[in-house]
Amino acid sequence: MIRRTISEIAALCGGTIHHNNAGDPAASGVTINSRKVTPGQLFVPIKGENFDGHDFAVSGIENGAVGTLWQRDKELPDALANVPVILVDDTTEALQQLAASYRDALDLRVIGVTGSNGKTSTKDMVAAVLSGAMRVHKTDGNYNNHIGLPLTLLDLSEDDDAVVLEMGMSEFGEIDLLTRLAKPDVAIITNIGDAHMQQLGSRAGIAKAKLEIVVGLRAGGLLLVNGDEPLLHEGLAQTVLPEGVEVQTFGLGSSNQWTAEAVTGDAISSTFDVSGQNGLQRIALPVAGAHNVSNVLAAIAAAKKLGVQDDVIRAGIHGLKLTGMRIEPIRAYNGAMMLNDAYNSNPTAVRAAIDLLAGLSGYRRKWLVLGDMLELGPDEAAMHGEIGAYVTPDKVDAVLTYGPLSQHTASEAVKHFEGKIAVQGEKQVCAFEDKNELAQWLRERIAPEDLVLVKGSRGMRMEEIVHSLQSV
Repeated sequence: MIRRTISEIAALCGGTIHHNNAGDPAASGVTINSRKVTPGQLFVPIKGENFDGHDFAVSGIENGAVGTLWQRDKELPDALANVPVILVDDTTEALQQLAASYRDALDLRVIGVTGSNGKTSTKDMVAAVLSGAMRVHKTDGNYNNHIGLPLTLLDLSEDDDAVVLEMGMSEFGEIDLLTRLAKPDVAIITNIGDAHMQQLGSRAGIAKAKLEIVVGLRAGGLLLVNGDEPLLHEGLAQTVLPEGVEVQTFGLGSSNQWTAEAVTGDAISSTFDVSGQNGLQRIALPVAGAHNVSNVLAAIAAAKKLGVQDDVIRAGIHGLKLTGMRIEPIRAYNGAMMLNDAYNSNPTAVRAAIDLLAGLSGYRRKWLVLGDMLELGPDEAAMHGEIGAYVTPDKVDAVLTYGPLSQHTASEAVKHFEGKIAVQGEKQVCAFEDKNELAQWLRERIAPEDLVLVKGSRGMRMEEIVHSLQSV
């Protein structure tokens, strides 16, 4: 984590010192949460729509913070009269400037990851393949926005060799800001989906927003894009790259520079050869799904750019552990296999999940449990209906939905299943308005030989169904 004196921090963030009566102490780390202060940290009060961190600065100091930033147009309370205070015009912008200045002072490699789906999984994969050769830091949790990314940078140690940063966005300009702060050596765009269509208007708009990541790429850096997505090719043709930046493609299509051959898999793993790489044959990826094979190809390409040896890459993949709720295999109370993919959802990701189920065999029944996909814009009902049309009896045995938008999914799906005879005469497509009712209904019907995949947007909290089926 950053370790600098108050006066050094003031210079790095463009602030001026108002009080520094304690002998210019050194701060170790930065926090924006007064309740989670570690003694010696610098407190940064962030202003939001419904809160103002300045209201908690005193308690932050009482909990051990060594000093605080303070927005200069706000009156300073008497309780901070003897505490080191750095005045700034805007505390969020000062936090970002401090992080960018600190990043510039570090000698390490930065890998930035964005995309509509698979950002977190790809981040985990990149960190895994690098970790055998380098000291690697990565984004924690959902710290992938204009506040979380700066905090991740400020959490870096001076002896870290690399950092893998997840970059999220919902509007134009957000990736532009993040990449300028991070200045990546390698940038990865996993894919273009349908998330945040409401704000960005179209998939072409989403591609344009993701390609903002090139703005901060360092000269001579590497841009890795999913070559299976035509919109990225079109967007690249209209994008000016920094000097010396190389573009490479990855994906499942044979025309990509980084692609896979002889792909096989089951519900918990995948095996493949990296095309043209003799040292990377029969890679055993402990994660299911062709889309995850595509993601790990990007991680391999990034590692090769940074000089990591094949045996180190192979070992990193073998030991990979993804962040939870990303195709996470879990056993139900009776031993049935469940795939918890409930962290988030959009049409592209749901189709990938359906394709995964379609390719798996050996189960008595394959259950697909879907919650609403949120933030899809004015066409959200039609997009849910298209998912229903995509689900056919040759891919899954039953479809259960939860949420008002998913009623459209069920309405279209039932057209494919109409006339089919289900086990014990049960309906093969059911739409529920109550999550607990869905969980109880399914609990009474799954057998130990079944497979259940659960997916939905974060706001739907579909993992509660998984937990219900998991409990004995």
